[in-house]
Amino acid sequence: MPVADPTLDLERQLHGDGARFVIGCDEVGRGAIAGPVAVGMSVVGPGVGAQPTGLRDSKMLSEKRRESLAPLAQEWSLHSAVGLATAAEVDTFGIMVALGLAGKRALASLHESGASIMNCVVLLDGSFDWLTPALSSPPRVRTQVKADRDCASVAAASVISKVHRDRLMIAADDSLPGYGWKGNKGYGSAEHFAAIASLGATELHRHTWLRSRGRNGDFVKD
Repeated sequence: MPVADPTLDLERQLHGDGARFVIGCDEVGRGAIAGPVAVGMSVVGPGVGAQPTGLRDSKMLSEKRRESLAPLAQEWSLHSAVGLATAAEVDTFGIMVALGLAGKRALASLHESGASIMNCVVLLDGSFDWLTPALSSPPRVRTQVKADRDCASVAAASVISKVHRDRLMIAADDSLPGYGWKGNKGYGSAEHFAAIASLGATELHRHTWLRSRGRNGDFVKD
């Protein structure tokens, strides 16, 4: 059965309810064992035009298609940004706090680029609001399950953040070779775990996650 295109129906509803702008928000890298967690944001206004043809949740697109859509999604958005929290921050604070840090940094980047984030609504994929606790004076956050699939602004954020993070992980091949970053992007493939067991973990790895896996029966050389 064909998958329906994401729409702007919810964004238009939020505009109609008084939101000056809607900021679609999605994360990538949450389940990785290495690399940063990234939070993407895409700002749309009441007069936004149709989204780029073929825009989908990044998980539903090939790498090649994401690469071609990312610049189109950025051009379509009034503003867009990606915030990062490092593997060390994930280790220190936990994944939920790290997501909040990355989201706060994405909002700061939007502000620095000239985006007005007052009287906005952040449309956040999922059912749990990890963003509000990180902000001292937050915009209103609306959670929505499957927003990355159904809402065009969130789909744009997912593509923009996925491509941004993937490029960072691919570039790690130059400084930290032998881990297969280009293929695994920091996720826990069998080959990736074998490389860690052989070469040891790096500063790019989430060491608390690796130790947890080790306690469950898999040896990891840290």
